[in-house]
Amino acid sequence: MAVKQISVFYENTPGRLAHFTRVLGDNNLDLISLSVVDGGPMGIMRGIVVDYERAMDVLARNGYVVKLTEVLAISVADRPGGMADVLKLLAEHNIAVEYLYSFVRNAGGQSLIIFRVNPLDQAEKVLAEAGIGLVSHEELYTL
Repeated sequence: MAVKQISVFYENTPGRLAHFTRVLGDNNLDLISLSVVDGGPMGIMRGIVVDYERAMDVLARNGYVVKLTEVLAISVADRPGGMADVLKLLAEHNIAVEYLYSFVRNAGGQSLIIFRVNPLDQAEKVLAEAGIGLVSHEELYTL
């Protein structure tokens, strides 16, 4: 139940993030989540967008370098140690977490976390067997 995430590489200059979000907004593209990583003169914006195919096209036409990545979205209890339990489970199964970011959009007491893991298919299986709620791309739209 992988979720499609866009990764946008950008020059870290004043107003660039504002331009990125304006391009999406002007094209009625709903940004569900966003993580921004500063790498000095360059940065990476990672996010979940409702219509990722159209978002990739619009962003590319506006001069952005865009890549599509599969990630897992999970829902865990919003309590101390909730994320730690998931990370422990992944570690016990020798699954590497390349990065993660969390977000909330009316999650009803749940934390929503985006994981880039390797191997993805094994992580998906381990999490599902442990009863951890995997969230589909479509379900993210309704939050």
